Amino acid sequence: MRPFVFVNIAMSADGKISTRERRQVRISGNEDYSRVDRIKAESDAIMVGIGTVLADNPSLTVKSPELRAGRRAAGEDENPIRVVVDSRGRIPLDADILQKGSGKRVVAVSREALPGTVETLRQHATVVLAGDETVDLGILLEELYRQGVRRLMVEGGGTLIWALFAQGLVDELQTFVGNIVIGGKDAPTPADGTGFLREADFARLRIIEAVRLDEGLLIRWSVERA
Repeated sequence: MRPFVFVNIAMSADGKISTRERRQVRISGNEDYSRVDRIKAESDAIMVGIGTVLADNPSLTVKSPELRAGRRAAGEDENPIRVVVDSRGRIPLDADILQKGSGKRVVAVSREALPGTVETLRQHATVVLAGDETVDLGILLEELYRQGVRRLMVEGGGTLIWALFAQGLVDELQTFVGNIVIGGKDAPTPADGTGFLREADFARLRIIEAVRLDEGLLIRWSVERA
């Protein structure tokens, strides 16, 4: 058993999520920011990879006081469980995701993480050991399900998103396409990694809805199963 997994991304019209320097850029506007805050509040957990933590230092907290109050009224923490996939345990202890906002944190590591690092991390988060060289995402999702996570939001980055797609672990993709062109062959895309080689292996999607939002387009896709 695993949670329902949906990926939420914002990308430029040419399919980039950042510059080649991997600098955080504003792609969407206030309407989409409000939408993201709402779907974050509706999730049991939100997950990112260590690359996103090191590049952007997100807190992944719910920003709206009303949405936080709604979670409290439902008997939940103000913020969803925040999950970091961090095979070697590289997350800085002063990272915002560990320090800002109330709620639970989970750091998933592999056996490549040093034992001393793992013990130090346990003072700030629940540490899940899954996998030898890299985090076994299937095992991680099963553990999150055991912890009560039924709806898991994934915010990036491209390497984590690719791995989830490659392992058939994504149920829905929500894509905001902004009205800018970033360019650059080395600029990150929503699904980096090695990529599929055979058409038969491609992840196939079906449009749920497409709506204009801010100065761009929001597309929701479901992932078709073979």
